[in-house]
Amino acid sequence: MIARPEAPEPRAPSATGAWRQTGLAALLLAGALTAMPAAATQLLPHNLTKLIATSDLIVSGTVKNVSDGMDNGVPYTEVTLSVAASAKKKLAPRSEFKFRQFGMLKPRKMANGKFFLGQAPEGFAKWRKDEQVIAFMYRPAAKTGLRTTVGLEQGKFTTVGGRTANADFNRNLFKDVTVSAGLLNATETAMLKKPAGDVDAVALMSLVNRAVAGQWIEKGVMR
Repeated sequence: MIARPEAPEPRAPSATGAWRQTGLAALLLAGALTAMPAAATQLLPHNLTKLIATSDLIVSGTVKNVSDGMDNGVPYTEVTLSVAASAKKKLAPRSEFKFRQFGMLKPRKMANGKFFLGQAPEGFAKWRKDEQVIAFMYRPAAKTGLRTTVGLEQGKFTTVGGRTANADFNRNLFKDVTVSAGLLNATETAMLKKPAGDVDAVALMSLVNRAVAGQWIEKGVMR
């Protein structure tokens, strides 16, 4: 569970304060992720309708770079994507989309020989260079600019050989999802019947784009 009450952003840590800063960074998480609904922090199941409805941006592409660091005492992982397609907010194909997620990639050794343990909390999406992904992104937090995927690891899909799945292998992705008759093609209809397992990445992104462009959720034809 991630604490929800906001905590003030601490100053950049000194080497002697590395251990104390680890605790402060954990408290800061609530403030860093003010855009995240409480349900997401508990890793409650997010189906496709909820992923789309809650997203600020949906983007597919290739991870070009992953790095980490500290900004005003806040540990972060910075991810750079080469954009293939996007929804909700249009990004130019082959452009770069860069964002920072709370927590570093691994413990960092400080000048005094101690380690700063400000890694990303369990359940956050993990990113690797050169992987192909589809990411349902929360809006950036107002204070820090940090953002992460909707439903945490549930909102990040990794594509291999044209097939894509999230960390839960798409369990619950289509659970209770309904779309009005006549809007889905045969491939999409079959996809929504799967209880789990990877799906065709192009078909998934096509369905997402059509749902967003047609305002299916807003109009109540996708629930």
